[in-house]
Amino acid sequence: MWRRGFLFGLAALLASAAAAEAPRLALPVACTLGENCYIQNYVDTLPAEGRVADYACGALSYDGHKGTDFALATRAEMEAGVAVLAAADGVVRGLRDGMPDTGLTANTRASLAGRECGNGVVIDHGAGWISQYCHLKRGSVRVTTGQRLVAGTPLGLIGLSGRSEFPHLHFALRHNDQVIDPFDPDNTATCGAAAQTLWADPWSYQPGGLLGLGFASAVPEYSDIKQGTAHSTLSTEAPALVLWGYTYGTRANDILRLEITGPEGFRFVQNARIERPQALGFRAAGKRRSTKAWPEGRYIGQVTLLRGQQPLARQSRAITLAAPAASPSKP
Repeated sequence: MWRRGFLFGLAALLASAAAAEAPRLALPVACTLGENCYIQNYVDTLPAEGRVADYACGALSYDGHKGTDFALATRAEMEAGVAVLAAADGVVRGLRDGMPDTGLTANTRASLAGRECGNGVVIDHGAGWISQYCHLKRGSVRVTTGQRLVAGTPLGLIGLSGRSEFPHLHFALRHNDQVIDPFDPDNTATCGAAAQTLWADPWSYQPGGLLGLGFASAVPEYSDIKQGTAHSTLSTEAPALVLWGYTYGTRANDILRLEITGPEGFRFVQNARIERPQALGFRAAGKRRSTKAWPEGRYIGQVTLLRGQQPLARQSRAITLAAPAASPSKP
């Protein structure tokens, strides 16, 4: 028992010493967390125990995950271009470009062996500190090996290269070849905020949330939601009025509440229960048209993610239904 306590104390002391000389990190993506990007996965703090947990004892990780995934909600945002930035001063020690943004599929799995990072950059920050940036968009890498950088220097764009199933930057930090969680560099967090963090401007932990919502005339294809093209412009003659919500980090028994209000007292509400944990997912519900036409006017869709009956996230979106334009009469 004494030996175990001594070793634990020594490990904590060494971690504290390492953290003291660690670089202060800037956000490595040119987006606003919680608005147009989010964190999908954190470092797995239990890689050797066959279980999974992030530093806050949440489920935003997977077995053996060694970095932080800064994700975009849709591929449309990836195609528009979101820059990846150097998190701290350093020197480029390696890079790769030219891999396609096909991501992980049954057809690409074998070819990605040994190149799981896809297009990426490695930066040496000195004193044994290394940061790695993975899954960059093909042809976007704009630095060279040996180049000296300052924090905030653009490295490339978020992409879908390598072993990736959604557009994101996988940011990994290591010290003397040991994985370091920048949210908990001392490995002392107890299901909440750690005593210290390596981020220069820390932000609060979000255990799951909403990535978007929209209206459609039928339940949309999941591929369209991920692409960012599922929201439709509807008329009063739409066969149905459907509201969908796109989620991340949901747990079993979470509730996704879908609510539509509109003219003439129109109201539709459905509570969709999440059956199992999902890294990404969606639910949709609505009402079929039973009259000649929907009432003209403004409809508001509101999606709320509830966990334990407490709202975890809420978003709303409006749509205006008008009668379809009359076809021009033939002479």
